[in-house]
Amino acid sequence: MRDNPFLSDTFTQIWSKHFNKDKPKYSFNFVPNLSFIKPTWLPIYFNVGKNNTKGISYSLPSGNAQDYKKKVFLIYDVPTFLDLDINLGSKDLKLTKIRQYPGFLVDLNNYSDFEQYFCATFSKSSRYKLNKYKRRLESCFEISYKMYHGYMKKELYDSLFGQFKKLLEKRFNDKGITNNNLDPKEWAFYHEVTFPLILEKKASLFVIYNGDIPIGITLNYLSDSIVFDAITVFDIDYEKFHLGSVTIMKLIEWSLQNGYGIFDFSKGYYDYKKRWACKEYDFEYHLFWDNRSFIANLISFMIIGYFKSKNYFRERNLNEIFHKITYRLKRDSKVSINCSQKFEFQPILETIDFSNAKKLDYHCENYSHLKNMVFEFLYLNSKNEKDISLFQVLDMDNCYIIVSNNDKHRVTYI
Repeated sequence: MRDNPFLSDTFTQIWSKHFNKDKPKYSFNFVPNLSFIKPTWLPIYFNVGKNNTKGISYSLPSGNAQDYKKKVFLIYDVPTFLDLDINLGSKDLKLTKIRQYPGFLVDLNNYSDFEQYFCATFSKSSRYKLNKYKRRLESCFEISYKMYHGYMKKELYDSLFGQFKKLLEKRFNDKGITNNNLDPKEWAFYHEVTFPLILEKKASLFVIYNGDIPIGITLNYLSDSIVFDAITVFDIDYEKFHLGSVTIMKLIEWSLQNGYGIFDFSKGYYDYKKRWACKEYDFEYHLFWDNRSFIANLISFMIIGYFKSKNYFRERNLNEIFHKITYRLKRDSKVSINCSQKFEFQPILETIDFSNAKKLDYHCENYSHLKNMVFEFLYLNSKNEKDISLFQVLDMDNCYIIVSNNDKHRVTYI
């Protein structure tokens, strides 16, 4: 892989600013294309970027470099699908590969366009459903798609990133779990690093708009041949329209049109990744150490045990339980969690006296909790948002009326 975005000067310098402060970076001849940090007095070094990358590539050229002596080196997130040139050379330099996360990708080199990939990956009935989601989304709303790559105004970028954060917070409040990307330190890093990488064509923001409102945003990183899907979020009020599937369709289509060879869903298991991907791989942590050093051997033994234990718990979904517990401990008591509510739509045939009803703007913050209800109505009845109005019946609890052209439906929560 050439032009790895996570090894670029922009990425490494901004990462060091946020996570290494003013401490020095270190380079070593035995692994020439990586830089490292040393956070403690112990002789252990971590690659710059640590677990904030989506795939590190490096090489160990054959040679007589001895600067690994009495040291330990941990390189995070090395994808097994990369063909790395690793020559240990000396028998004193040891390497252990520690499996951590599953990864999933689409090998785009096998397809000339999206339709060929689509037909090869999904059955006729699945393709019909996926296309239906996209058609219904576009028929119900004023939908447009935009990939920001190479140029973007800073004011627009800041506005989009603010909306990006709000959508992530809304999504994970609804799920009731913490999301590491929303850690203030991590989010500040992503906010600062993404804009210059977009200008350098090493990152992009893909946005789905309803009118001028962003309802789905994806941060991608880009090498010369790989699109890395880094962070994706969509407005949960549009859940019925499967924005996640529509996003993947558009991203793979864009990747093929722009000559990329791999679309990488990156680390972590999710059912949707398995459905869309054509290849599975692993993310490994690569641990190098001087086998002649007692201290280096001891540290390496402890690191291997620690990360193998983490993977053991992760494979049993205990990490998800941990994220739910930490969410409950950190959650602001003022934050309300959207619980899924069910409602039914009944056609109204009789004449309605609207003097006892109040027209509502469900895009207003006070009534935004009603958007999910309205959008489900749009989906089920194939109506356009511009053609409907929402009313609240004043003398009945949780009773609403949706008017669409000449049709009227009563909505009640059940």
